Amino acid sequence: MSDDHDKETEKTPGLRALIGSVFAAAFGVQSSKNHERDFKHGKARVFIVAGVLFTLLFMGTVFSIVMLVLKQAGR
Repeated sequence: MSDDHDKETEKTPGLRALIGSVFAAAFGVQSSKNHERDFKHGKARVFIVAGVLFTLLFMGTVFSIVMLVLKQAGR
């Protein structure tokens, strides 16, 4: 029983794989190998939370850049 759990834990995508998958999904360039890995061994909740966080960070970055450009333009 312990060996099965260890094998399953090994296959779970790590933080680096999670971040890579979220970026790839955001830009629509996920490889079929990674897509299959994520769906077989990843937890949907983790990917949903990571996707929402990425979206919020992306929106905040774009908003900040626009505000900076408008400030520089004197508006």
